[in-house]
Amino acid sequence: MPDAHTQELLRFDRLTISFDGVTVLSELSLEIRRGETLALVGESGSGKSVSALGAMNLLPSNAQVEGGRWLGDTDLTTLKPRDWQALRGRRVGFIFQEPMTSLNPLHTVAKQIGETLRLHQGLSGRAARERARTLLEQVKLPRPDELLDAWPHQLSGGQRQRVMIAMAIANDPELLIADEPTTALDVTVQQEILALLAELQDRHGMGMLFITHDLNLVRRHANRVCVLFNGREQETGPVNEVFQSPRSAYTRSLLDAEPVGRPAPVSAGGTLLQARALSVSFQRPKRLFAKRPPAFVAVKPLNLDIAPGETLGIVGESGSGKTTLAMALLRLTESLGEISFDGERLDMLSGNNLRQRRRRFQVVFQDPYGSLSPRLPVSEIISEGLRFHYPGLKEAEVIERVQATLKEVGLPADCAARYPHEFSGGQRQRIAVARALILEPELVVLDEPTSALDRTVQKQLVELLRDLQARRGLSYLFISHDLAVVRAMAHRIMVLKDGELIEEGHCLDVLERPASDYTRALVAAAGLSIRR
Repeated sequence: MPDAHTQELLRFDRLTISFDGVTVLSELSLEIRRGETLALVGESGSGKSVSALGAMNLLPSNAQVEGGRWLGDTDLTTLKPRDWQALRGRRVGFIFQEPMTSLNPLHTVAKQIGETLRLHQGLSGRAARERARTLLEQVKLPRPDELLDAWPHQLSGGQRQRVMIAMAIANDPELLIADEPTTALDVTVQQEILALLAELQDRHGMGMLFITHDLNLVRRHANRVCVLFNGREQETGPVNEVFQSPRSAYTRSLLDAEPVGRPAPVSAGGTLLQARALSVSFQRPKRLFAKRPPAFVAVKPLNLDIAPGETLGIVGESGSGKTTLAMALLRLTESLGEISFDGERLDMLSGNNLRQRRRRFQVVFQDPYGSLSPRLPVSEIISEGLRFHYPGLKEAEVIERVQATLKEVGLPADCAARYPHEFSGGQRQRIAVARALILEPELVVLDEPTSALDRTVQKQLVELLRDLQARRGLSYLFISHDLAVVRAMAHRIMVLKDGELIEEGHCLDVLERPASDYTRALVAAAGLSIRR
């Protein structure tokens, strides 16, 4: 057992985790010192998240957790339920991988942050609200007074992630478990958030278990790294040592897995999707006896064109209007302006006429777990749209197309009978891609499709999407904060900031010779080179 006077904060001793007798993590031993960041990296399903959840007693009842676990001089294997409630949120903060499913959709931001302040510090009323406002400012959220009264569904993915970070650091924990904490954040905010966490570490001696698939972030922000594959440790050591001289073939494959290449050229002529003077505004809530405030303009009037077989990349900071623009184009959010698909005005359609057109344009949402029904097996999730649009298909034909689509996105056919909660974040994202592809659409909106994937699967998915595009003539609206992935996928780019179009052009022109200071900042934060 660790000595109470050492700087050792968290220790695993041969931690082993099984589900119904199936081992998913085997004899993992590691330690984190105060003020240190240990990065846990590996492919989806390698055991990264389950190790942290198992150590903190957050796994379901069918999990068996064995081995030693200590937080400082506290033996975690001896804790009672009441002890865990006092420890989690106070001594240990959590940033979970999927903020939309971790935030309560029935409570405002102020109430959710205030709950942890009340439980662990006894703060309530104005004191709790002021502390919550300070936390939102710390995580670089704009308009904190306004966002305190917002609901989770009113926030972008990146904003929800920053609310989660605010809740995690609210009580100045000794240990922060950060499971993909920057997944939904653009590159500039990634750097700001990780700099904030580093500042908190320096100030409070906080240790951090940093679970991520982004090796660039590991290189910049972690002290040591532990590499997992199929639930087994491959190697552990200082980041520079492991990255410069990896002993494991698997580690070398991770380091070589950055998306490369370019999409196939687009044939000249034709427009599949067109928008003219498209804008989106949201009415702000009116307070009692107060004058109604002006509407919030999420997307300022802009024009957009996508040709058959073309990928248009949409980049910009969290809250810049990327997803709102996509939802407006799909007629999932009310907007002003003209929207045409293959020459037909979508903004003039409604009801069943619009539903019948939806087969031709599909979407892969940013949060795969939130968009997949937890009550349905994978086979029904993927085939639901197929059954609606093609009611005449026989059951055998439906099953055959489901299995073929699963194979196409790199998932085994036997996963069709399983449920979403049984998959890793990356596997759920591939299920969402399969659901979109099975209808053989002409346009697919991809909202951060690679954000939950490790580097090797990112590369595979990019190659898959480019191959599908070349074979089927697919068009993509590709939303991402990962500019390396955008460079490998997009023919053209539009850069948004605060709902306004900053610049647009051919992909390599914008990334290598950006015209605006804002785009230059995005490119620099992503570590891409800029040509003068």
